[in-house]
Amino acid sequence: MTDEALEQQPGGAAAKPGPGGPPQDASTGKPASEGGDADLEALRDELAKCHDRLLRTAAEFDNYRKRTERERRELADRTVEALLIDLVAVADDFERALGPDAAGGSVEAYRQGVELIHRRLLDLLGRRGVTPIEATGADFDPTLHQAVTTEPAGDRRDGEVTEQLRRGYMIGERLLRPAMVKVARA
Repeated sequence: MTDEALEQQPGGAAAKPGPGGPPQDASTGKPASEGGDADLEALRDELAKCHDRLLRTAAEFDNYRKRTERERRELADRTVEALLIDLVAVADDFERALGPDAAGGSVEAYRQGVELIHRRLLDLLGRRGVTPIEATGADFDPTLHQAVTTEPAGDRRDGEVTEQLRRGYMIGERLLRPAMVKVARA
């Protein structure tokens, strides 16, 4: 093939063999394979950089996940610790009420002491967002009440809670414990 025929081939400049060497790119004068090796090497470098960034990002995410899990556990532990400190104070009140100094007091004084402890405990629960469920006289609600027994309705509405056997509690908008109740049935 002649040089003119090579130049007329599709793709532009033709690769011509250099004197005693590999074919050269007519536009650059460099061996044809040398440009491809440089491009390949650049792609390999870019791939290595991308792989390194991927590994670093994965390691950073794993460290972030571990750190947030540890912080969540520490927050839960601190919250439980704060609640237990408050409960220990109530236990101290009970110990004082049951101690040897309280033995000589009147029944009325003893009752007032227990009522004071009860109010303190309810105050502690209220500060923690726990509120009692008022059940007596309300319509039975299976999401808030647990019916333990029924009784004839008599002068009450069918489904009315006639007696609360154990108080129920909410924490915020969520049920902590249902109220155990007696319900009127027609």
